[in-house]
Amino acid sequence: MTSEDSQTQLHDTQDAFDSVAADYDGARGNNALIQDMRDEMWRWLDKTFAPNSRLIDLGCGTGLDAVRMARLGHRITATDWSSQMVARTAERARSESVADRVQALAVGAHELQRLEGEGTFDGAYSDLGPLNCVPDLANVSTACARLLKPGGALVFTVIGRVCPWEIVHYALRRRWSRLKMRFARNAVPVGMNKHNIWTRYYSPREFYHAFRREFALVHYRGLCVFAPPPYLTWVRDGHPRLYERLWRIDRRTASWPFLRSIGDHFLIVLRKR
Repeated sequence: MTSEDSQTQLHDTQDAFDSVAADYDGARGNNALIQDMRDEMWRWLDKTFAPNSRLIDLGCGTGLDAVRMARLGHRITATDWSSQMVARTAERARSESVADRVQALAVGAHELQRLEGEGTFDGAYSDLGPLNCVPDLANVSTACARLLKPGGALVFTVIGRVCPWEIVHYALRRRWSRLKMRFARNAVPVGMNKHNIWTRYYSPREFYHAFRREFALVHYRGLCVFAPPPYLTWVRDGHPRLYERLWRIDRRTASWPFLRSIGDHFLIVLRKR
């Protein structure tokens, strides 16, 4: 892929997220199933980062994660490629009285070289797939290694390749082209609000390959292996007890061999060498 193609895809993705920023806290970007995934991420953020850490949020969206972490006492540099999402984050930080702990910047994860503060951050995190839209993960790794202190941690949730629920869902509907999308080797266009989000899907092994020079692998696990992905709201709505049971199984078993490599997303924890 040429540099020009990469820039076109980045701007397509930026336009897509700009177009939905105003209502992204609703069903499109944070329905109840997405919030359950977010809660799982928060559990790992709390487990990984010490109190009062200085952290970078990569792909902050409307600021739900950044403001939550700021309320806990962390100092957050919240970044996103979408300027409209960044505006929402700044607005949320002001409305929840944590603006002094959240710096919201229109900086994409692909351009972290613009951030100052070499060796001053305790860690970085990215929730629910922003890094799937970055053309070159190796550049993200190099930039994070520059910005983080020795031993600093990365906690990411990334959209994975193999989602059993999705395979069954699209196979039953004979939507073969949509079923195969996650298995493409390059970025593919995923439609949203009459725009395209250019998305590349990863297995945990593929993803870590881009970070292994600067970061050691600490942990990874599937996310929504047994629990349904966010667009299958009928499972939670129609079968709430089953849904809760599936999440309990997910939390208990999704770090097991094989299971940790599948799911709608995977969660991965890395530490600077």
